Amino acid sequence: MISIDGLTVEFGGTTLFSDLNFQINEKDRIALMGKNGAGKSTLLKILAGVRQPTRGKVTAPKDCVIAYLPQHLMTEDGRTVFEEASQAFAHLKEMEEEIERMNNELATRTDYESDSYMALIEKVAAMSEKFYAIDMTHFEEDVEKALLGLGFLREDFNRPTSDFSGGWRMRIELAKLLLQNPDVLLLDEPTNHLDIESIQWLEDFLINSAKAVVVISHDRKFVDNITTRTIEVTMGRIYDYKVNYSQYLVLRKERREQQMKQYEEQQKMIQETKDFIERFKGTYSKTLQVQSRVKMLEKLELIEVDEEDTSALRLKFPPSPRSGNYPVIMEGVGKTYGDHVVFKNANLTIERGDKVAFVGKNGEGKSTLVKCIMNEIDHEGTLTLGHNVQIGYFAQNQASLLDENLTVFQTIDDVAKGEIRNKIRDLLGAFMFGSPEASMKKVKVLSGGERTRLAMIKLLLEPVNLLILDEPTNHLDMKTKDILKQALVDFDGTLIVVSHDRDFLDGLVTKVYEFGNQRVKEHLCGIYEFLETKKMENLQELERKNA
Repeated sequence: MISIDGLTVEFGGTTLFSDLNFQINEKDRIALMGKNGAGKSTLLKILAGVRQPTRGKVTAPKDCVIAYLPQHLMTEDGRTVFEEASQAFAHLKEMEEEIERMNNELATRTDYESDSYMALIEKVAAMSEKFYAIDMTHFEEDVEKALLGLGFLREDFNRPTSDFSGGWRMRIELAKLLLQNPDVLLLDEPTNHLDIESIQWLEDFLINSAKAVVVISHDRKFVDNITTRTIEVTMGRIYDYKVNYSQYLVLRKERREQQMKQYEEQQKMIQETKDFIERFKGTYSKTLQVQSRVKMLEKLELIEVDEEDTSALRLKFPPSPRSGNYPVIMEGVGKTYGDHVVFKNANLTIERGDKVAFVGKNGEGKSTLVKCIMNEIDHEGTLTLGHNVQIGYFAQNQASLLDENLTVFQTIDDVAKGEIRNKIRDLLGAFMFGSPEASMKKVKVLSGGERTRLAMIKLLLEPVNLLILDEPTNHLDMKTKDILKQALVDFDGTLIVVSHDRDFLDGLVTKVYEFGNQRVKEHLCGIYEFLETKKMENLQELERKNA
């Protein structure tokens, strides 16, 4: 369906990737994998036609519809939610106007026998046939269905898009793309701003209704559930595996071991050849042999071993100072803004050593309750922090609180105490600041994702006994998430984590607080038992509605 031939991207004297060749077929479900900076987003932009390669081409059938969801959204502020989602059909409006324009032209021209007149008749006929084949009668109903499916309420339809947070704008953009019924859907980190329910809805849609899909995502569960093919971008080339992410990891490990073996054998042969040349280069009787080996070395194609993330680092939080038995107790806690009730009458007790998740749709009060615990906002009811509670807090805007004039290394060096000081370089490497240039960068020049990772390292070094993390994984790749998760599993204090990342929460939390309908409901189980319960509840709800 889409053919990629000889694709090369160069900038600033470096080659990002060179001579890539592959095809995207109907019904393909492809995960684009590779470490940060490997060129995944650039490749997606080229497929979407929003960026041009240095060389090579992307060819697709004329009527192939390609829809692209970038990492950073460009939703306009001048429209309502319904109007913005209806933009999915803007091309049909343009088509209708073009048909009308051509019909007017035919009515005024008199050169009936000319080639151009005949060509215009054919063009109008072809476009009209295509236009009238599309069922426009239900387009408003389709927009409504998509918006409701993505969690909007009917009363949201006429609100301006500017009222909504990044997560909700992402859904408007998704609705627009899905309504186009594209042949190829290109998604760059689609789950970053979605809650658990929306991610599950998107998964179901992609599995059951989408045509071809190419996705970049650091959400392992999402990628495993929806993809059947993995294309890895590494060191300027690609490897194409016809398997999902988990199976790809196994095959990739085998490939690297094979490369390593071949590399070591080649290095041994090179050394032996160099030794031979060195030993006999002045010997007349061996001149031809020496020359032939010199030439062989010059022509030898060196085996490269693909980069391996060597950060198999076990991070450990410093030992927690002991807190009281109940770090957080809430009785009748609620929060309202004017007439808007975020949640009310929340009663919860978090015991020392508990690891709990706050989950629920965006806007239902998860971050608000965290701010109440942090005493950043006032609230109704009684909220008591236990004896000697020392809080470590990672907010969604944590990155903006760093000192911009320090370097990456200084930021960490200032808070590192004790034996971890010997591991600062390893720690920076695990969070992708391993090179000397990266660690000497000033905070002010770091991207949002880099700042988030730096704020996370800082938190890892401070001795606290109540950790509160609000969406900590949004800018972390899979390897770094694994390192952080293991450190949190080993953490001997109390943990509250706001997250929509099921894979990250699995095996980490043993209690789930669900936010929704102005309530906070306690579930004494892990994330997957909770999701199963929710599925059952939703099915019973449907049965009741249909009864």
